[in-house]
Amino acid sequence: MCGIAGYLSTEDLGVDVLHGMLAAIHHRGPDEDSFWHDRNFHVGMCRLAINDLAHGSQPLYNGDQSVVVMYNGEIYNSPELRRQLVAKGYEFRTGSDGEVIAHMYDEHGTDLFGYLDGMFAIALWDKSSRTLLLARDQVGEKPLYYSGIEGGFGVIFASEIKAFRQIQGLDVSLNRQAVWDFPTFLWIPEPETIYCEIRALPRSHILSLNDNGTVLHKYQSKLTPAQLAPLEDCEAVDETRRVVDQAVHSRLLSDVPVGSFLSGGLDSSIVATIATRELGRIDTFSVAFDQLEDPYHGASDESELSAAYAQTLGSRHHTIHVTADSLRDALDEFVLFGDQPFAVSSGLGVLAVAEMANDVGVKVLLSGDCADECFGGYSWYRHLILPSGNQGDTFDSEIVSYQNFGLSLRERLSQMAGYSAQQRAWAWHYYAHEEEKRALFAPEWREGLASSLRYFTEFASSPEWEPLQFVAQDRNFYLPNEMLRKVDRMTMAYSVEGRVPFAAPTVLAHADRLNYTQMVRGSSLKWALRQAYRDILPVEVVDRPKHGFNVPVDQWLREEWRDLLTETFAPSSALNQHGMLSSNAGQVAETMLYDKERLNGHTLLSFVALNRWLES
Repeated sequence: MCGIAGYLSTEDLGVDVLHGMLAAIHHRGPDEDSFWHDRNFHVGMCRLAINDLAHGSQPLYNGDQSVVVMYNGEIYNSPELRRQLVAKGYEFRTGSDGEVIAHMYDEHGTDLFGYLDGMFAIALWDKSSRTLLLARDQVGEKPLYYSGIEGGFGVIFASEIKAFRQIQGLDVSLNRQAVWDFPTFLWIPEPETIYCEIRALPRSHILSLNDNGTVLHKYQSKLTPAQLAPLEDCEAVDETRRVVDQAVHSRLLSDVPVGSFLSGGLDSSIVATIATRELGRIDTFSVAFDQLEDPYHGASDESELSAAYAQTLGSRHHTIHVTADSLRDALDEFVLFGDQPFAVSSGLGVLAVAEMANDVGVKVLLSGDCADECFGGYSWYRHLILPSGNQGDTFDSEIVSYQNFGLSLRERLSQMAGYSAQQRAWAWHYYAHEEEKRALFAPEWREGLASSLRYFTEFASSPEWEPLQFVAQDRNFYLPNEMLRKVDRMTMAYSVEGRVPFAAPTVLAHADRLNYTQMVRGSSLKWALRQAYRDILPVEVVDRPKHGFNVPVDQWLREEWRDLLTETFAPSSALNQHGMLSSNAGQVAETMLYDKERLNGHTLLSFVALNRWLES
């Protein structure tokens, strides 16, 4: 695990540039810095030592050192790949999981990336052809950003956008479209970034550069067949157990202590239980709130449930107590390590856990994230079989989404039944409505911008749609942009490697085979997953309804965090200094905050986060 940065350019940008870029992402790898260059190609990495602590320094090479690799991540199937390569005569110099990348390139060329089960952002330099390959993992766990060099051939790349700020002469401009999309999703959808001139390398893609030019293309997974047959119920349960067990097992690859998030719910309990069986006693972590009753979601605190199951597991359990004041104090860190504007409040909890893990010497944290997208865990999934009303191309004047908890469920679903599939995709679990954004942003700022509903265009071609289309959209859009980004940025803030077994390519491929009733059966969510682990988990864990990590943002913005809104919408705020806000944005925000029907706290938190990001 590390952070990487570098450039390929006809112009030498200087060694100080690379040192500055790595210093900006030092939190991703505080154990060691390494640098390497070949004429106009310069690359560096800051290492978080996880595997082969003594000999795993980068760069890593193939046999004749004509292939040079620096990368960020872990290759979980590296033991198997190493055995295959050794059997073919390849010789290894280190015990690093990443050395397989260089030898796999000799064996498979650019097809190699499809064989890797892991999370990675890779810079591979082929000396013989003077070709640079930048590649990102299949699911999108590890970040990699790039920018072209104005006025010349080449590319600058780094694990985080903040590294680009070290490059004098790289002019960047705010991406107005990305700013517009941000309050809808609480993050900026890839491959867009907050800057027009910087792009995210898409997941499952390779960027290739040499004297012949630049090519961006997608690579194909070799881990699972392209087409897999549907499963009977008993097969669905058995295969769920097999692929999840294997994913957790493979993600225990480490020469340093491994811990696990443990909320007391199904997903994290499965991960922690499998890890405990294989490793023995581990460290587990949960977050405790002051006992608050969110008027819509219920109690925020789950610490007693997690502590009770930790006692059953026999883990060294750590409970991190957070309050409105402590999380407010963490906001500047949250904004800094979010890298781009990011307002997913559960990330504050991940940040707190990562800090504690670092304090007790745990460098690897397993997470139960992404099980909901794979196995059908969100509460609205019960309602995806929703009769369609008279679907139109626009919303009614009244804004109603699943977040309208002041309305009865029947009233919400009745209103949403008249939405087009695109509109409904927004209404299930996203935030700012297009009309709300029009009221908050200045007309001249938003002029010419496209609707955020364009991200749901797969639903626009036909009025007929199926529940599994919505689930698939969550897996392909919400899962990488929100869940995986949150885990990576917030754990790496404290030099801790977050691992997400439920995001394994094999788990996602298996999830694609499940039918709707194997995910949602009656009132039971994640049916196949619950059945698969019913024999090893307490019944109160298996049958416990989904809770989620609910930060009471709406309540805090009305009370303890009230001045943050005043600061955000004040005439002197960074948002207003950039000309983003409408003249009455403060009044609009006030009305939204005290809306008795709909939760708007996260929409407003996005403006708080954006304002603080601009200030920084």
